[in-house]
Amino acid sequence: MTLSRRKTLALIGGGTVFAASAAAAGFLTTRTPQVAQRPWELAGTYADPRLNALSFALLAPNPHNLQPWQVALEGEDALTLHHDPTRRLPETDPFDRQIMIGMGCFLEQMVLAAGAGGHSVDLTLFPDGEGGPVAHAIFRTGATPDPLAAQIMDRRSCKEPFEDRPVPSALANELESFADIYTDAPTVETLKTLAWEAMEVEFFTHRTMQESVDLMRFGKAEINANPDGIDLGGPFLETLMLAGVLSREVQNDPESSGFKQGVELYRTMLHATPAYAVLTTPTNTRADQVDAGRRWLRLNLATTAKGLALHPVSQALQEYPEMAPHYASAHALLAPAEHTVQMLGRLGYGPSTPRTPRWPLERKLINA
Repeated sequence: MTLSRRKTLALIGGGTVFAASAAAAGFLTTRTPQVAQRPWELAGTYADPRLNALSFALLAPNPHNLQPWQVALEGEDALTLHHDPTRRLPETDPFDRQIMIGMGCFLEQMVLAAGAGGHSVDLTLFPDGEGGPVAHAIFRTGATPDPLAAQIMDRRSCKEPFEDRPVPSALANELESFADIYTDAPTVETLKTLAWEAMEVEFFTHRTMQESVDLMRFGKAEINANPDGIDLGGPFLETLMLAGVLSREVQNDPESSGFKQGVELYRTMLHATPAYAVLTTPTNTRADQVDAGRRWLRLNLATTAKGLALHPVSQALQEYPEMAPHYASAHALLAPAEHTVQMLGRLGYGPSTPRTPRWPLERKLINA
């Protein structure tokens, strides 16, 4: 998460001044973690159509950027997708529901990329049952490209305040084919409150916040070495690190000024939201969760095509005891009887944001 200049100045709060020497300026201009962003440059450069599609799939959104996928290539035209059991969020996602949604995003982006390359994909979910591999895929020659594939390289999850302007009704209606879209003022205000209160629970529950802190990567060197988790990089954030304002030690200390400023920044961001997108499923099977991920990915690509920004804020949907009241409120407000709310996201007009770090494709192949 690379913070904007405005956010960085707010964090500094006028209390710390970084010495703008020539050496410091030179240091800060080289803070892009180029190694961690290299997979974006390599996407689409593989001769094997499976590897080519996978090189785009690994750029898909996923919870906390865990990148929990492992892929086994089989023969000349098939592959099996597995969940890496070491990549979980046991405190905030104890049943791996969000992990499976991320797997769905991966699969949909793989299928779209394959189609753009002239191949269709025969996909079988959970071929050995829900406790086994997530999916088996067979690639076949011949496909009609989906226009959404053109948005893969531009898609982002925008973690910034949105502009103070509404999402036009015509655009909202077009997006209704992907998700339930809420633009009416009363519902939007209710969801702002729900999203913020749920975020507060995650911030002030020590073990759930610590789960995020443990996945934070501070600065270019850490991001390049471990291009997963929550990246805290860029020249302004590294300025804070050099000045001693931003560190791992203060990130889960509610009494620290850095923690308090971070909470306030999130409050500002969450309240700067003109609309919301919601995905529900009639049941909550693993297949439902994967399907929700595939739909979320398509929604994210569709919003990109229309110049809109999308940001998941599904804390209220997490299934741990402290979140139970907000979980119940979200379902009472957003889900038909017995349905499950799988995703809640902010929707609006936001700034462009940088590419998220990724592990190289070769690190995700388990039999290469």
